[in-house]
Amino acid sequence: MAVIHQTTVKPSKLEALTAWLPTRPWYAGTGAAPVLAKAGGFRIDDPEGEVGIEFIVVTDTSGTEPVTYHVPLTYRGAPLDGAEDGLVTTMEHGVLGKRWAYDAAHDPVAVGELLALVQGRAVAQAQNESDVPDRSVAAEFDGTGFATAVASLSATDDAEGTRVAVRTEGEQAAHVELRVRRVLGKESTSAAPQGHVTADWHRPDGGTGRERFVEVTLQGQ
Repeated sequence: MAVIHQTTVKPSKLEALTAWLPTRPWYAGTGAAPVLAKAGGFRIDDPEGEVGIEFIVVTDTSGTEPVTYHVPLTYRGAPLDGAEDGLVTTMEHGVLGKRWAYDAAHDPVAVGELLALVQGRAVAQAQNESDVPDRSVAAEFDGTGFATAVASLSATDDAEGTRVAVRTEGEQAAHVELRVRRVLGKESTSAAPQGHVTADWHRPDGGTGRERFVEVTLQGQ
């Protein structure tokens, strides 16, 4: 179970994302620095209790029209070997000390738990409370069950979002593609996936949006 500490983090998550978002190919800003506000999200627990896994939604109001982004992050107590391209920032946590924050698409623990969530083997947790399931997050999968231990992954950003090619290991090993949707409020252009994770987010107009955050395609099916 992840413990949500009520403490300071420097830089804050919004400060870190303000610097990082404009470096992404899928960022829709027009040159001005992002002006970000929280707009929702959820967590998944790492069964080993070592890695924080958070799916953050933020809205940028710096342009003529607000844009909402989905940014999954992981938090680690030491650098993740081979994931230098996925490092978002280092931060100082008031309780846990120095933390390395990564784009979760580059983190095998997050990817493995996301695959478990899609198959009903993990439960989404509330973003800001410890040990409270978030029942609004829905996962569906209509393919053949497969192993979720990640042997290798490769994450690639493009203008539409992030594609993650994953090879799992163990019984029922598989090759899987994750499509992490980054800009919310846009229609998905993906072919019909075998699985997906759907969640709510707070729209700038005060309403509630609901759509797929992640889509999963099992290769060879």
